[in-house]
Amino acid sequence: MESNKASMRVISGKHKGKKIFYVNNSTTRPLRDFVKENIFNIIYHSNLINIKIKDATVLDLYSGIGSFGIECISREASAVTFVEKDKNTLNYLNKNIKALLIEDKISLFKGDASQFLKQKKGKKYDVIFLDPPYAETDYLNDLKIINNLDILNKKHLIIIHREKNLKEKLEKLIDIKIIKYYGRSKVIFGCLF
Repeated sequence: MESNKASMRVISGKHKGKKIFYVNNSTTRPLRDFVKENIFNIIYHSNLINIKIKDATVLDLYSGIGSFGIECISREASAVTFVEKDKNTLNYLNKNIKALLIEDKISLFKGDASQFLKQKKGKKYDVIFLDPPYAETDYLNDLKIINNLDILNKKHLIIIHREKNLKEKLEKLIDIKIIKYYGRSKVIFGCLF
């Protein structure tokens, strides 16, 4: 079901202002424009973050409708890999990709993040964005897999979007640089040790 009450859009770059189609249901939690805008402000302006979106390769795990990855493409990332398993959400992701004419900048894996990571070889990423459902804890295993794979460039950034009250021992898995809170969300910025 598509929401008529609120809209999502691309915030900046080549596709600024373009509408992003999204699912409005109890299982999907789109990345709100306000949170997305703040994530990019931190990437661009924090002295603790040493990565550029322009020309970056981005992995958008649990990508949903693709809001984060699409924003990266609009800001001139060289390539984005979307990973999504929900069939209904994939329809919206495909609709967004086609509407923005960005097929040449993306690759799409239809399956869960663990499946994708277990068969991943070769390509390296500058940025990995993880936005699993709040009830999802399997992503911690995915972070362990990422730690054991050679898929990140030496200079990289991992961004995780979670519910602010969740107590997860992320500091054992990544070197946390920044944590920001937005309403019921928290966004963690870090890198591998």
